[in-house]
Amino acid sequence: MKIPLSPLPLSVLLDKYGGALGGLLRRRVGPEVKGRYEHWDHLRHLTPPTGLNHEQWWLAIKLARSAAARDLPLLDREGRPFRVALTDSIASKLHTITKQAAGSIRGLDQQEDEHAKHRFLIRSQIEEAMTSSQLEGAGTTRAVAKDMLRSGRKPRDHGERMIYNNYLAMQELKRWRDQPLTPDAVFEIHRLITSDTLEDPSQAGRFRTAADNVVVEDETGRVLHLPPRAEELPQRLRALCDFANGVHDGEGFLHPVVRAIAIHFQIGYDHPFCDGNGRTARTLFYWSMLRSGYWLTEYLSVSSVFKNAKARYLRSYLQTETDESDMSYFVDHHLEVIVDAIDNLHGYLARKVEERGRAQALLKPSSKLGARLNHRQRELLIDAVRHPDKSYRIDRHMQVHGVTYQTARTDLGSLVELKLMRCQRIGRAFLYTPVPDLVQRLK
Repeated sequence: MKIPLSPLPLSVLLDKYGGALGGLLRRRVGPEVKGRYEHWDHLRHLTPPTGLNHEQWWLAIKLARSAAARDLPLLDREGRPFRVALTDSIASKLHTITKQAAGSIRGLDQQEDEHAKHRFLIRSQIEEAMTSSQLEGAGTTRAVAKDMLRSGRKPRDHGERMIYNNYLAMQELKRWRDQPLTPDAVFEIHRLITSDTLEDPSQAGRFRTAADNVVVEDETGRVLHLPPRAEELPQRLRALCDFANGVHDGEGFLHPVVRAIAIHFQIGYDHPFCDGNGRTARTLFYWSMLRSGYWLTEYLSVSSVFKNAKARYLRSYLQTETDESDMSYFVDHHLEVIVDAIDNLHGYLARKVEERGRAQALLKPSSKLGARLNHRQRELLIDAVRHPDKSYRIDRHMQVHGVTYQTARTDLGSLVELKLMRCQRIGRAFLYTPVPDLVQRLK
């Protein structure tokens, strides 16, 4: 990971180019370059406007950002407040998220709405649990992780335990979101996330100490970030909880999504724990979003997007730290991630709707497969396509279709022989479930 080159501080640039300040202001340079919140490390390679050198151009941009920025009641390790500039592109992304994350889930019909919502919620929680843990080193494959969480079996190794813990935390969000954030609540979340995954179990749910010597390094061992001192952590966490609960809201409106992202950032920046900081930070982001009414967030996996661009995620932290604590870099990237996660959800739903339509066409009585099935079997399979987590029993099939026990058993048994259903004996009863790749098998 390349550390972004730090620009000259604004105060130094003002001293150097103060005589030309009037001319710079008249140029009306905006805070972004072609809609992007550029860092100096990239901007210095771009062509500046005619009549300006790179430093003058950067000074004009910094002045425009200062005019659009506000200080947050969150401090860097030097005691300076983090700042966020609400530029046009950031405001546009916030509008998109507000419109979509508080709206409805596209692609669901009225009959299946509640069942589908639950199914997609479980899917999203599993996805977020896996990818958030994988960001911090969990090595379990997706297939194994999904099997563990869907079957309910206990984790068998460290990676599985990380994912399992994160899944439990995602499920607990409904309980946490109606409660104010306190240091004890943060400790509880951290204990749940790190249970049975730490070399020293006593580190779960407590601050790191000076003796822990926690630093953020890249894969080569180079130090990327030095967190605040351990003795400062209690005060910093109390300040973060006040911020999360809106204690300072009388000082002016802060968009709830920006607040949630800032909470995520600050936990990552402060690194209050020996391990599990990233997972805790992302869980608190979800808590804040849900608490502010962005209910669709529960169906999103932001970590999936972060995982696919891990370097960009880390760089946004470094850009903030190398440019006078300007958190706008992290906020801007996080907003892009949320928008991408929303698009991914709706894309997934669109694919599922399309698959369902194709499956229904394949099961028509005139189709090759449909001709081999009776109307009861076709109806059951169409229902199974719509509700892949549903299970079926012989007695229920008898009741729905008004047939004998033997007929119902034959209906379901034939679907097992065609490898479209699976049968499991539980006690004296038989339970039938759709095969995981049912849609593909219907082709």
